[in-house]
Amino acid sequence: MERATAATITLTVNGVAHSLDIDHRTTLLDALRERLDLTGTKKGCDHGQCGACTVLVEGRRADSCLLLAVAVAGKAVTTIEGIGGAAAGEALHPVQQAFLDHDGYQCGYCTPGQICSAVAVLDEHAAGWPSAVTGDVGAEEIVLDEPEIRERMSGNLCRCGAYVSIVAAVADAAGAQS
Repeated sequence: MERATAATITLTVNGVAHSLDIDHRTTLLDALRERLDLTGTKKGCDHGQCGACTVLVEGRRADSCLLLAVAVAGKAVTTIEGIGGAAAGEALHPVQQAFLDHDGYQCGYCTPGQICSAVAVLDEHAAGWPSAVTGDVGAEEIVLDEPEIRERMSGNLCRCGAYVSIVAAVADAAGAQS
């Protein structure tokens, strides 16, 4: 379907290619939830301020409410449904297990975005990327301590205030991946 305001695109989500006839104005969040029935990614503020809609695009975190679906056509998108293998009867991702172990959730609404963000935090840290609070950006190894985790997760809000448990979960997952 080619019109001035619509196109047929291919979205690769959680390793599966989906061909969609889509309006150019459709956000990635709306395409995931309304067209692909992947409702784990949550719509919170719809302004990119809360992080409830965080997904991974080519391994990097992104607020799916701010991305147009046509902008990520041909790129690998990972949602909470694509992290870990619980749906297939496999083990949980270390971040998912740590959130369970540390009660890193309360109402659970922000949890999918928190987990996607935490997975990216661990990858960024492993790659040696500094954050705004990294003391010595030239250090051979950046310590993923509480201030580092809090800064790196600061784009994800939790109305319930489960931050202490979330930080503990990310720290635990970081240790599990080491």
